Amino acid sequence: MEFVGEKVRITTVTEQDLDFICQLECDTNIWSFEETVETNEEKVREKYRSHFVVADDKPYAYDFVIRRINDPADTPIGIVQMWSYVDYRKSWELGFAVLSEYAGNGYGSEATRLLLRFAFQELQAHKVVGMCNSQNVRSAALMQHVGMTREAVFQEELWWNNQWTDQYFFSILDREFKQV
Repeated sequence: MEFVGEKVRITTVTEQDLDFICQLECDTNIWSFEETVETNEEKVREKYRSHFVVADDKPYAYDFVIRRINDPADTPIGIVQMWSYVDYRKSWELGFAVLSEYAGNGYGSEATRLLLRFAFQELQAHKVVGMCNSQNVRSAALMQHVGMTREAVFQEELWWNNQWTDQYFFSILDREFKQV
């Protein structure tokens, strides 16, 4: 699958993307606001390969690589992904990451909007949620920028930097996305 915007395109992760995925997923600097980071590349490969296997033709996760439209080298710059949050409620959770040298150019926002369009139009999602460490100002700003609403603060939800830290919970409904 591929979805194209003005600045970026997102394509389904394939076996050929796994070196990049491992580089991204195992980089503790990129995931500095997470409680833990998987640094074992083989475990990361297996996680993503498990998403390639589709039981009953209904995937529970979708992973996409972000690439810039105008890049002749077609260099991957990040990922956007979503997985089933509460299946019977038609809810999905999203995640995203952009390499630091490409951050701040709108690539993550546009890729996330493409992912939301996929969720609401193709998957018939009712709701998409996202969560982030309350200290992760950029992640929270991106979710608000694409039309998500901060619904809750889970107090002292994350053990991060040797202290309890709040986690923000964001969401957007299908009817809200259609208005954006």
